[in-house]
Amino acid sequence: MSIMAGPLWSSMPWRGSALRGAALLSLGCHRGCRPSRAECRRIGVVMTRRQIASLVVLSAAVFLVAVDGTVMAIAVPELTAELGPTYTQVLWIGDIYSFMLAGLLVTAGNLGDRLGRKRLLLFAAAGFGVMSVAAAMAPTPELLIAARALQGVAGAGLMPPTLALIRGVFTEPRQRTRAIGIWSAAGSAGASVGPTVAGLLLSHFFWGSVLLINVPVVIFIVVVGAWVLPESRGDSEQPLDVVSILLSTAGIIGTIYAITEFAHSGFGHLPPWIALVVSVPMLGYFLRRQLQLPVPLLDLSLFSIVRFRAAVVAEFSVVFAATGALFFIPIYFQEVLGYSPMRTGVSLLPVSLVSVVVSPNTGKLIRAFGARKVLLSGMVSSTVGLISLGLLESQPYWAIVGPLVLLGYGFASVLTVAADLVLMSAPHERAGAATGVSETSFELGSALGIALIGSAITAIYQARLSIPAGVGEQVSASVTESVTGVADAAASLADPALAEALLTSAGNAFSAGLTIASVGAGLLLAGVTWWVQRNTRDASKTRAAARPAQP
Repeated sequence: MSIMAGPLWSSMPWRGSALRGAALLSLGCHRGCRPSRAECRRIGVVMTRRQIASLVVLSAAVFLVAVDGTVMAIAVPELTAELGPTYTQVLWIGDIYSFMLAGLLVTAGNLGDRLGRKRLLLFAAAGFGVMSVAAAMAPTPELLIAARALQGVAGAGLMPPTLALIRGVFTEPRQRTRAIGIWSAAGSAGASVGPTVAGLLLSHFFWGSVLLINVPVVIFIVVVGAWVLPESRGDSEQPLDVVSILLSTAGIIGTIYAITEFAHSGFGHLPPWIALVVSVPMLGYFLRRQLQLPVPLLDLSLFSIVRFRAAVVAEFSVVFAATGALFFIPIYFQEVLGYSPMRTGVSLLPVSLVSVVVSPNTGKLIRAFGARKVLLSGMVSSTVGLISLGLLESQPYWAIVGPLVLLGYGFASVLTVAADLVLMSAPHERAGAATGVSETSFELGSALGIALIGSAITAIYQARLSIPAGVGEQVSASVTESVTGVADAAASLADPALAEALLTSAGNAFSAGLTIASVGAGLLLAGVTWWVQRNTRDASKTRAAARPAQP
């Protein structure tokens, strides 16, 4: 049994009555006032066994994609030692997965609407497993990058069908909100637990084990999903617009590539300029074309809905800021503080534990305070968490536990509320396309956050780094390029005092970059939070004014 499937599978109803009791309590059936089982079924409080099995499969799928986006950060030192990639190749190993996801999610959402969401999910899961094995066994950095790119293609087919299928499986609002909370918890747990799982595996196995762990989860998704999931379609009679697919895919990937290359290498290189000049007009023509199609690939009218627009903006901004900062925390722990991979993963547990607790219970918070307040509370929590993390990261570990907890709450609450708002803003026949937009905002935020915040950290690191006199030119060039590998470079020096001076200088420089970047990301998120608050407040006032007066 896989790490993911084990805990969730044990919560199946045939394992006992604990889950049924928890469902009754969490959805309003208190111990002092238990309705009959028939009544609970009627109002949608208790999930059927098939519904729970479906939710386990869909949660496993989103967990799989999320965890795979984070494990490589922990594996970088071991991977670098074995395959010997350049710094640019290391960045591509981390980025290409998110690039392909972001470029194809809108297309995959529409493909599922037409060809069948279950069918797309199962085929994509199988492809994801095959590419996981190929990536784990890659003998060169180039082949690893190619395998990770194809993993991203398969991952794009996994994400949109999961949320669209939840809408079809859970038709009662309370059930659906709780199901989305559990689904979101799986995604948050995957992103947060990934480093811990990676650290555990790397303590006993080679770097490719962080990818091979996907295989049992894939087998579970395909076998159980084929049995329990219902087929669901939307615009099955409407053909996909191939021109729109090509324009959106090439435009998004080209734009992300250009921005990432500018961030990594500066503005003096020609290839990213060519990509930008080609991709931006393609995106412009793509948007114009969507306004002319009877069934567009991207339904721009959805953005006229305030809750849809606010949800997408909130999701993008929180993921951009939080993922951009958290991606480099494991590097800081290992390269600067000297943590082992296992200790690094455990140190990030506050984020995952809070996310796993908050996501399934976000429905309660929504019913108590409203979606708007919960969404804003998550954005404020993420803002405070990022700023305090930046200010306290050089302090003892216990000092940053609080900021990590705040980030865990913010991440989980925003993603859960945003998913629910996006899903309910779109008509049923366009559910896959709408969730494709939501997932695209997530992946764009992740990719751009890593690229832009990472470039800021690198620029500050290089500006603050002071190479001690006596360090050779080759070691100096290696250390200046990136903090990864500083420990090996210092170990190659014969003079212990010189090695210690180099480690201290590199550690202080990287710490300064992480501090400035985290605080800057937090301030940027604060501005977006103000915009979402203002935008949704005005909409609330408009709706209140439009209500007929009560007699």
